Amino acid sequence: MTADIDFTAFFDATPSPYLMLDTDLVIRYVNTAYLQTTGLTRDQLIGKYFFDALPENPAPSDDTQQNLKASLRRVLDTGKPDTLVLQRYDIPALHQPGWFEERWWSEIHTPIPGPDGEVKWIVQRAEDVTAFVHSRRARQLTEEFTEREKGMAAELYARAHDLHRLNQELRQAHARERQVAVALQEAMLSAPDLDHHTGNIAVRYLPATTSLNVCGDWYDVVDLPPDRYAAAVGDVVGHGLHAAAVMGMLRSALSAAIRALPSPAQALEVLGLYARSLDGATAATAVKVLIDTRSRLIIYSSAGHPPPVLLHSDGTCELLNQATDPPLGARPHHVPRPQAGLSYTRGDTLVMYTDGLIERRDEDIDASLARLTTALAKDSALAPDQLADALLARLDVAGGAADDIALIVIRL
Repeated sequence: MTADIDFTAFFDATPSPYLMLDTDLVIRYVNTAYLQTTGLTRDQLIGKYFFDALPENPAPSDDTQQNLKASLRRVLDTGKPDTLVLQRYDIPALHQPGWFEERWWSEIHTPIPGPDGEVKWIVQRAEDVTAFVHSRRARQLTEEFTEREKGMAAELYARAHDLHRLNQELRQAHARERQVAVALQEAMLSAPDLDHHTGNIAVRYLPATTSLNVCGDWYDVVDLPPDRYAAAVGDVVGHGLHAAAVMGMLRSALSAAIRALPSPAQALEVLGLYARSLDGATAATAVKVLIDTRSRLIIYSSAGHPPPVLLHSDGTCELLNQATDPPLGARPHHVPRPQAGLSYTRGDTLVMYTDGLIERRDEDIDASLARLTTALAKDSALAPDQLADALLARLDVAGGAADDIALIVIRL
């Protein structure tokens, strides 16, 4: 049973100052405590861009006030709460235009997602700790404080600055790890040799936008002269440098297997056996296709991966979903993997991808696939490069998504 709660009344009764921002950082709600703390009215705040309603004080020589903008941006980019410990942000003096009052705050920015899972609102809780900061600066605590309480307050003040410094160093370390992982992936996912397929194959790789959510998606195209070539996409479970390294090993192993065993099912069998011996490779997914240009036949096999799509020139689509098996290493004993074939007509387009392209939070996979095929049907006449960009745009992931995206578009 859902409780009947008036949340506006709840926040207005809360003694802590709260305000709510939309994704454009426009103030949409302030509670009574926030008005009392700032001395401003609702008319001066509601509907105003935050940094217009509460402009920055240009006087401080350091850049601490930039931290507030950076914190709000992190919440929008990552969808995770962000805390500012002992953050200075002065507010306009009520009766002295052009003057500012020094204020120190302890702030928490919390995202509220919309129905699509993306950040829709940011709730700011801002506790005014100016009096505490001033008392520590002057080392004038009230007479009521015991020596023990004075020591605790001094320790809290010192640790708060240490925590802020360590948080900054941690963010920088995370950013460096993400840069290394992305660079590693880009090096391993260097464009395959497509000299014989100029203009007919387009590849895209978009790393996840969420900090440290660098994953293990990959793509590969292998020429098998004289009249065949193979393509693959795959996804390693996990994030960070380890997942990127595992991705590189699986990609190389599958690329070698398809050269020795020009059968997608057999190549995936070999990859599955290899994955069992590789830490972090279990439950990875992959799909491999072999394209025979002479017989105009696509032979494929999938290890738990979303199905590729064959887009016909008239805009109709077929899913390559007749040879799907569990992910790599999922079975305790070796079982031959299935394989299927599908004929194509010159001018058709094969689209292979990882789940970051289509999957959305709380959405059924059938709905995700329907959205994909609908988007493809609208641009079936485009060349592969243009089709790849149009598909990313129509699925609203051109700027990246919460998960990595690997994409291959092949004009057959």
